[in-house]
Amino acid sequence: MPDVVDQQTRSRMMSGIRAVNTKPELVIRSALHAMGFRFRLHAKELPGRPDLVFPKYRAAVFVHGCFWHGHDCSLFRLPGTRQEFWQQKIGRNQARDAEVRLRLSGMGWRQLAIWECAFRGPGQIGLQETVRRAADWIRSDSNLYEIRSETA
Repeated sequence: MPDVVDQQTRSRMMSGIRAVNTKPELVIRSALHAMGFRFRLHAKELPGRPDLVFPKYRAAVFVHGCFWHGHDCSLFRLPGTRQEFWQQKIGRNQARDAEVRLRLSGMGWRQLAIWECAFRGPGQIGLQETVRRAADWIRSDSNLYEIRSETA
């Protein structure tokens, strides 16, 4: 299926997509802050610059968009055009995510991945449940955890 806009317009549209302070990230951090959690944002000294860093708990939280990280859920669908480009781009993102997990683990950081599908789309567990699970994990001793939709 051909793109509905020209290449220049598509490029401009894609360059406007944020890497930090995304809507899902803002929603999660606002809810956690309201629960009394205090955190740092996008710590430059940590691999992968986690979205939220809880030094007191030695915990790093990533809020992942299902499309950009190639999550196996209903929110991810490979675009019909330039499939090879998108497969490579998303594959690089997944490889970088795996490398970041290894490096952070080696530094003694616990890690949580909150997937966008946890509180958006079919099978979602909802924002309140997502935040409750995140808060429980932050207070726990669990090393790696992932919050996702029930159908993912």
